[in-house]
Amino acid sequence: MDNQVKNIAILGSTGSIGTQTLDVIRWNSNLFRAFMLTAHSNADLLISQAIEFVPEYAIICDQSKYQQVKDSLAHLPIQVMDGHQAIIDLVTHPDIAVVLTAMVGFAGLEPTIAAIKAGKDIALANKETLVVAGDIITTLAKQHGISILPVDSEHSAIFQCLVGEDYQTIEKLIITASGGPFRGRSLDFLANVTREDALKHPNWVMGAKITIDSASLMNKGLEVIEAKWLFDIEADQIEVVVHPQSIVHSLVQFRDGSIKAQLGLPDMKLPIQYALTYPERVTTNFKRFNFMDYPNLTFEKPDTDTFRNLNLAYTALKQGGNMPCIINAANEIAVAGFLNGNIGFLTMSGVIEECMQQINFISTPTLADYLNTDKETRIFAQNYIKQLPSKALQF
Repeated sequence: MDNQVKNIAILGSTGSIGTQTLDVIRWNSNLFRAFMLTAHSNADLLISQAIEFVPEYAIICDQSKYQQVKDSLAHLPIQVMDGHQAIIDLVTHPDIAVVLTAMVGFAGLEPTIAAIKAGKDIALANKETLVVAGDIITTLAKQHGISILPVDSEHSAIFQCLVGEDYQTIEKLIITASGGPFRGRSLDFLANVTREDALKHPNWVMGAKITIDSASLMNKGLEVIEAKWLFDIEADQIEVVVHPQSIVHSLVQFRDGSIKAQLGLPDMKLPIQYALTYPERVTTNFKRFNFMDYPNLTFEKPDTDTFRNLNLAYTALKQGGNMPCIINAANEIAVAGFLNGNIGFLTMSGVIEECMQQINFISTPTLADYLNTDKETRIFAQNYIKQLPSKALQF
């Protein structure tokens, strides 16, 4: 890499990906600087991060926390701002080299669009951006000549396997899934699982929303849609395989029959660092994978009869238009409903399916259509949940 320090804007610095990105920056302070940090409402952690890294900007979306952040950082040369619009405005700053989007859900869409239009490379951890509006995002990326560097471990694995390869030679992408905490469980078992049960992921440490998505296999469904846009591939060329050990992060099969795989211990800091340093690899002190510690790497077919969200995502991808936007918004509301104790685990799929049937389908949506679809779906899903019996178990 050149000797110039890269200024990184971290959208969602207090979440799981954001905090691990700051770990990478801390260990590579000669390469990167945290130029801008943003948080939704975790003011305390944002303050401590800003005190350590002294970014140019610290943004708290929750405007009720603005004064707390401002007062706490008043002794430092940091500009404190509030609100989602401030993020959209500031990602265009000329000194920013890379925007790492780790905001949760749909909120990452507009800042990502603004950053791309300003010519910023995107380190993408917010898969929902491509799920919702992959056609718009990829078209803009080509128009503005920027790179979208995947941070998700699965997409980073595929990206690494494809370095130096012609994308036209791809026969199939194989995305691995851990299976989550409920792999092999029955519908009867899932009918009674709790929030605490679902948050116990066997291999990865992640935020609450993505952990629930992993338990329901919706995370894999969203990754399938993301892969379609990242690698310009069709739905029937993307396969999901359950791999409980989470060592093989994903694979690429080529038209000559050969397969490349990327392996490593389940640690998000590696794909984060690779996205920030690409095309170079920088030495790390991360723990190394040893085959002797994992003598058995196993693979199995996902149970889509029990975990219906994966099939719902494939259906949405094949239908296209605003349907992936609908399932994303419906899923965010459903997950919130489950985390808040308003619906059962299995009911999440029912909420998503109902939204897919009831929300107006648009075959060639504009950005305004996506924004309206997202809003309409959220309102419908919230109202649908309210009229269900308490902790509904029907599916």
